[in-house]
Amino acid sequence: MKLTVKHIYTDILIAGGGTAGCYAAYKLADSRKSITIIEKANIRRSGCLAAGVNALNAYITKGRTPDFYVDYVEKDSHGIARGDLLLTMAERLNYCAHELETLGVVIQKNKQGNYVERGPRNIKINGENIKPILADAITSLHNVTIYNHVNIIDFIVQEHRIIGAVAISTQNAIIYIIHSGAVLCATGGTAGLYRPNQPGFSRHKMWYPPFNTGAGLAAGMRHGAEITTLEMRFIALRCKGTIAPTGTIAQGVGAKQINSNDEEYEKKYGYTTSQRLYGVVTEDRMGNGPSYLQTKGINKKLELDLEKAYLNMAPSQTLKWVEEGGPSTKNVEIKGSEPYVVGGHAGAGFWVSTKRETTINGLFAAGDVAGGCPQKYVTGAMAEGYIAAENIHVYLASSSKAAVIDEQTIAAYIKQEQNFLEPSDQLFSAENIEEGMQSVMDEYAGGITTAYRYNMASLVVADKKIQQLTALAQNLKAANMHELLSIHEILDRLLICRFLIAHLQNRKETRWRCFSENTDYPEIDETFNKYVNSYMKDGKIYIKLRPIVTREQNYEHTY
Repeated sequence: MKLTVKHIYTDILIAGGGTAGCYAAYKLADSRKSITIIEKANIRRSGCLAAGVNALNAYITKGRTPDFYVDYVEKDSHGIARGDLLLTMAERLNYCAHELETLGVVIQKNKQGNYVERGPRNIKINGENIKPILADAITSLHNVTIYNHVNIIDFIVQEHRIIGAVAISTQNAIIYIIHSGAVLCATGGTAGLYRPNQPGFSRHKMWYPPFNTGAGLAAGMRHGAEITTLEMRFIALRCKGTIAPTGTIAQGVGAKQINSNDEEYEKKYGYTTSQRLYGVVTEDRMGNGPSYLQTKGINKKLELDLEKAYLNMAPSQTLKWVEEGGPSTKNVEIKGSEPYVVGGHAGAGFWVSTKRETTINGLFAAGDVAGGCPQKYVTGAMAEGYIAAENIHVYLASSSKAAVIDEQTIAAYIKQEQNFLEPSDQLFSAENIEEGMQSVMDEYAGGITTAYRYNMASLVVADKKIQQLTALAQNLKAANMHELLSIHEILDRLLICRFLIAHLQNRKETRWRCFSENTDYPEIDETFNKYVNSYMKDGKIYIKLRPIVTREQNYEHTY
């Protein structure tokens, strides 16, 4: 297969057309700059909002302030969060929610005309079509060009300044060389590193989109971008079987977690996100499982509200209730997912300034790929896209003329891709490597098999085996563009695995039960009240410990 080379020239490249990417484009579009969005899937149903959502989980409800939200997140993350990022995000949450409403998203209101609250930080919406609404807001804009079914495979960086990117079509034999003055990375977090809790035919049934494989994060890693808090993995507590969210049940009807003996056990373990999961895992280990959310006996109105709510984001749960009887007749069994690397629920991602610029000049990050700012959810991802958009304007106004991508660099990328497309009688495939990677991470780096626990010796084994798989993956071959995409996906995830293992090794404590549970260091150590950061140079990963940044600070890089 011979690749056709196409060049794209743009002022601003947005890598990823999910929540943050779409909203950033919407906010950038009032300028005279040309904006190009590269989206791996189709922008109308891509990213975390593809199936919809029934609440905005980050909102400053009546009588509360942005500082109240920052307090909550800092407590939930046991102090390892960026106060400056949290505050600047929280200050824009309500603006973003109101703008969603003007775009056409239905936010539920009570008889007084106020938004219907669901707990102290959430409001209810009818959000099945939230992603098409966001996509429609930018598709007709004159200076926005969208490339669907195109995947970023690397950034092009010159003297620590981003000047473009390389991408491949997932359908046609095309390689794109993208020349850009600034880049916003909004490619989301990383799924598929660990063996899924529903393997085999149902392995795609996972909490996080299986198509989010860390492309943008890995591209930044290769070029020395600083990364933060990967060790704060996110493991979702979900409805067993359907992988539907549990928060709607817990907050919507006040359902408590109980074990098989009908004992409410939450107070024994705590109420932070990681502690709720830890309670389920521990009760199972003690022989008191399975665990449930106590819905049996709720009234018919609450039951109907739940069934409607899940139609907006996880209809499989509603269908299950139809088949087995509603939630009023049977408690909902709950289980933990496999671990993920995300910056929207946990704190993993690029180390960014308050302006949302990474340590690579001109490369900005927003949403799940931006680290240090947990619990951002939908409106938080939008807020970060907005902040990044404002500062991209400033960057372009102050930067010198865009550098030229030299012919040698272009030729090297073309040669790399053509090598992958050469015919071969290889004995293994990208899927084989993926299964090996997931098995290694599951057994040696704290997956479901070990109840999310690991120790220093097991991490050494994990790192060695991941490096062996990485060497094998360099020799993979593809017969078509879909297989070429699969090669890049596994290479990206293997690199992220290496970084993740390094982070797990260097936080020598257990700050978040299950999320980062090191059996050699089973308690919190306040000497680790700091960020574990990393960067790559000449193929080696280096660790950098940074002090906590408070909400009163505005951290900016000193390059």
